[in-house]
Parts: sequence; C-alpha cells; structure tokens
Amino acid sequence: MNPVATWRRLLAEFIGTALLVTAVVGSGIMATTLSPDDVGLQLLENSVATAFALGALILTFGPVSGAHFNPVVSAADWFLGRGTGTGLTGAQLGGYALAQTLGAVAGSVLANLMFDLAAVDFSGKDRSAGHLWLGEVVATAGLILLIFALARSGRAAVAPAAVGAYIGAAYWFTSSTSFANPAVTIGRAFTDTFAGIAPASVPGFIVAQIIGLAVGTGLLLALYPGVGQAADEVVVAHDSTAAMAHDRRHIR
Repeated sequence: MNPVATWRRLLAEFIGTALLVTAVVGSGIMATTLSPDDVGLQLLENSVATAFALGALILTFGPVSGAHFNPVVSAADWFLGRGTGTGLTGAQLGGYALAQTLGAVAGSVLANLMFDLAAVDFSGKDRSAGHLWLGEVVATAGLILLIFALARSGRAAVAPAAVGAYIGAAYWFTSSTSFANPAVTIGRAFTDTFAGIAPASVPGFIVAQIIGLAVGTGLLLALYPGVGQAADEVVVAHDSTAAMAHDRRHIR
C-alpha cells in the first residue's frame, strides 16, 4: 500500500466532515420544506439521509484518512494506540481535530447557501438540558464502542454500513438526536435551521461527548484488552504507519 501524506489525510477529513454536515443540515432544511407540519417525518427524513451519506463518505474517504470525521474518534484512536505505536500521533490528532472542525463549519455554510439562506446564521435552538447531555453521553460511548469493536474483531470492512446504521438509529433512541461529535456540534451552530444548535448550548454537548468518550474507552479496554493493536483500522483500514514514516523522511 502506498503511503498517504499527512496533507492528503487532513484534506480527506476536512472534505468528509464538510460533506457530512452538509448532508445533516441540508436534509434537515429539505425535510422542513417538504413536511412542514410533521416533525416526526422531518426527523425520519433527516436521519435516513444522514445515515446513507455517512456510509457513502466512509467508503469514499476511509482509505485515505480512516474517515474519522469526529474528534472523539480521533482522540480515542490516539489514546488507545499509544502503547502499540499504532493510530494517530499527538500532532496528527491536533491536525485531524482542526480539519474536522473547519470542515464542519464549511459544511454548514455550504448547506445554507445551497438553500438560498444566509451563509452564516447562528442557531437559536436551545438544547441545554440534563437529559439531552445524558443522551450525548450514551450516543458517543456507543459510537466509540462500535467503531473500535469492529476494528479489533477484524470487521472494519462493514464499518460504513454499521456506523451509518448506528447514527441513523441513534437519532431516534437518544433524547439529543445523537450529535456524538464535537466538530459537527460546532458546525451545526452556524445554521438556524432544523439541525441547528444554539452556540450557548454547544459547550454542554461537547462536555457530554467527552464524558461519552471516556465511558466508551473504558468499556473498550474492559471488553477488548488488545484494542490498541487495531488503531490503524479505525474507522476503516488506512496506511497510517507508512504515512508517518513517509512524513519523517521528508522532515529530514
């Protein structure tokens, strides 16, 4: 497998996260346009579009960057892979998180523009409540468990379908509609539409997601003690070891 340069991996994370948020926000706008009087149908339309888009994006960008599209997934990858020399380095984690966050904001802006709205219109949708934060803990912990369990058990190839299905389902079984992603949470603050979240509500969601990261990681270590050995397979297989060696040669 040819090495993948860091800039290509960061570009993949930026574009992939941007298109994910475009799908989330855009399908939410379309849902409210087509089904203005039925919130349940709006959520169904939004969740189905998001699930399918996420699966397709993982297939597209996974071979380049692993298709994390999520700082908590990247953080777990870094943490669990430290002892085995797999997964992301600390510097790569910072780069991934920045690319994902900028991509999420760009995706929200793109969706707004596609539907003839102001490029940036901060959301007024308050989502600050304890039961919503609990929903984010559950959603995030479950996502971390799923992704790394698939990698550790050699089933990363089914991650596009499995992760898309999980997120689509979690729209319905969590009170928060499963943001489960700090970058996406920040990006969704830039649109005052169905998928938006008020900027003041963002910190609470991110704290809950970090707690979910800790819970999910702890459960992984209990259930799959050797999970760090599979960090290079998260979310799908990518040649991170070769990429790091490639970058070190060029730094010299």
